[in-house]
Amino acid sequence: MEWILAGLFALSALLLIISFVSSRKESKERQEEIDILHITNMNEINELRDMISNIEHDIEIIVNKAGIELPVQERHFLREVLDLYKRKYSIDSIARKTRMPENEIRQIIDTYIAPKSERRKVANEN
Repeated sequence: MEWILAGLFALSALLLIISFVSSRKESKERQEEIDILHITNMNEINELRDMISNIEHDIEIIVNKAGIELPVQERHFLREVLDLYKRKYSIDSIARKTRMPENEIRQIIDTYIAPKSERRKVANEN
Protein backbone atom coordinates (compact mmCIF):
# COMPACT_ATOMS: atom_id res chain seq x y z
CA MET A 1 0.00 0.00 0.00
CA GLU A 2 2.81 2.41 0.87
CA TRP A 3 4.58 1.58 -2.41
CA ILE A 4 1.43 2.33 -4.39
CA LEU A 5 1.04 5.75 -2.72
CA ALA A 6 4.74 6.53 -3.27
CA GLY A 7 4.46 5.45 -6.91
CA LEU A 8 1.36 7.59 -7.47
CA PHE A 9 3.08 10.56 -5.81
CA ALA A 10 6.17 10.12 -8.01
CA LEU A 11 3.98 9.78 -11.11
CA SER A 12 2.07 12.96 -10.23
CA ALA A 13 5.37 14.84 -9.69
CA LEU A 14 6.64 13.59 -13.08
CA LEU A 15 3.42 14.67 -14.83
CA LEU A 16 3.64 18.08 -13.15
CA ILE A 17 7.20 18.57 -14.44
CA ILE A 18 6.19 17.48 -17.95
CA SER A 19 3.27 19.91 -17.83
CA PHE A 20 5.56 22.80 -16.85
CA VAL A 21 8.03 22.00 -19.62
CA SER A 22 5.35 21.76 -22.32
CA SER A 23 3.61 24.95 -21.18
CA ARG A 24 6.93 26.81 -21.15
CA LYS A 25 7.63 25.63 -24.70
CA GLU A 26 4.16 26.75 -25.84
CA SER A 27 4.56 30.14 -24.18
CA LYS A 28 7.91 30.65 -25.92
CA GLU A 29 6.30 29.82 -29.28
CA ARG A 30 3.47 32.25 -28.59
CA GLN A 31 5.93 34.94 -27.54
CA GLU A 32 7.89 34.44 -30.78
CA GLU A 33 4.68 34.80 -32.79
CA ILE A 34 3.81 37.97 -30.91
CA ASP A 35 7.29 39.35 -31.49
CA ILE A 36 7.06 38.64 -35.22
CA LEU A 37 3.66 40.35 -35.42
CA HIS A 38 4.99 43.33 -33.48
CA ILE A 39 7.98 43.70 -35.79
CA THR A 40 5.73 43.41 -38.85
CA ASN A 41 3.37 46.07 -37.49
CA MET A 42 6.24 48.39 -36.65
CA ASN A 43 7.64 48.00 -40.18
CA GLU A 44 4.24 48.81 -41.66
CA ILE A 45 3.91 51.85 -39.40
CA ASN A 46 7.35 53.07 -40.46
CA GLU A 47 6.44 52.61 -44.13
CA LEU A 48 3.21 54.58 -43.59
CA ARG A 49 5.14 57.37 -41.86
CA ASP A 50 7.55 57.51 -44.78
CA MET A 51 4.66 57.65 -47.24
CA ILE A 52 2.98 60.44 -45.28
CA SER A 53 6.23 62.34 -45.10
CA ASN A 54 6.70 61.99 -48.86
CA ILE A 55 3.16 63.19 -49.49
CA GLU A 56 3.71 66.19 -47.21
CA HIS A 57 6.93 67.05 -49.08
CA ASP A 58 5.18 66.66 -52.44
CA ILE A 59 2.40 68.99 -51.33
CA GLU A 60 4.94 71.50 -50.09
CA ILE A 61 6.75 71.40 -53.44
CA ILE A 62 3.50 71.80 -55.39
CA VAL A 63 2.38 74.72 -53.24
CA ASN A 64 5.74 76.46 -53.60
CA LYS A 65 5.87 75.88 -57.37
CA ALA A 66 2.31 77.14 -57.78
CA GLY A 67 3.03 80.18 -55.63
CA ILE A 68 0.00 79.61 -53.45
CA GLU A 69 0.18 80.94 -49.92
CA LEU A 70 -2.70 80.10 -47.65
CA PRO A 71 -2.80 80.99 -43.99
CA VAL A 72 -2.76 77.97 -41.70
CA GLN A 73 -6.28 78.68 -40.41
CA GLU A 74 -7.71 78.86 -43.92
CA ARG A 75 -5.95 75.64 -44.91
CA HIS A 76 -7.40 73.86 -41.86
CA PHE A 77 -10.85 75.24 -42.63
CA LEU A 78 -10.71 74.04 -46.25
CA ARG A 79 -9.43 70.64 -45.13
CA GLU A 80 -12.30 70.32 -42.65
CA VAL A 81 -14.95 71.29 -45.22
CA LEU A 82 -13.61 68.88 -47.85
CA ASP A 83 -13.22 66.09 -45.30
CA LEU A 84 -16.82 66.49 -44.13
CA TYR A 85 -18.06 66.54 -47.72
CA LYS A 86 -16.15 63.39 -48.63
CA ARG A 87 -17.62 61.70 -45.56
CA LYS A 88 -21.07 62.33 -47.09
CA TYR A 89 -22.16 65.22 -44.84
CA SER A 90 -24.78 67.41 -46.46
CA ILE A 91 -23.88 70.96 -47.41
CA ASP A 92 -26.42 72.20 -44.89
CA SER A 93 -24.83 70.25 -42.03
CA ILE A 94 -21.33 71.37 -43.07
CA ALA A 95 -22.53 74.98 -43.07
CA ARG A 96 -24.02 74.58 -39.60
CA LYS A 97 -20.94 72.87 -38.25
CA THR A 98 -18.52 75.48 -39.64
CA ARG A 99 -20.92 78.41 -39.05
CA MET A 100 -20.56 79.55 -42.64
CA PRO A 101 -23.27 80.35 -45.21
CA GLU A 102 -24.33 77.45 -47.41
CA ASN A 103 -23.45 79.26 -50.63
CA GLU A 104 -19.83 79.73 -49.48
CA ILE A 105 -19.58 76.04 -48.58
CA ARG A 106 -21.03 75.14 -51.98
CA GLN A 107 -18.45 77.39 -53.70
CA ILE A 108 -15.59 75.78 -51.79
CA ILE A 109 -16.78 72.29 -52.64
CA ASP A 110 -17.34 73.19 -56.30
CA THR A 111 -13.84 74.67 -56.50
CA TYR A 112 -12.05 71.62 -55.16
CA ILE A 113 -14.25 68.74 -56.26
CA ALA A 114 -14.98 68.48 -59.97
CA PRO A 115 -18.26 66.85 -61.01
CA LYS A 116 -17.90 63.21 -62.03
CA SER A 117 -19.02 63.85 -65.61
CA GLU A 118 -16.18 66.34 -66.13
CA ARG A 119 -13.67 63.86 -64.75
CA ARG A 120 -14.84 61.22 -67.21
CA LYS A 121 -14.52 63.62 -70.14
CA VAL A 122 -10.95 64.49 -69.21
CA ALA A 123 -10.04 60.87 -68.68
CA ASN A 124 -11.57 59.84 -72.01
CA GLU A 125 -9.89 62.67 -73.95
CA ASN A 126 -6.43 61.33 -73.18
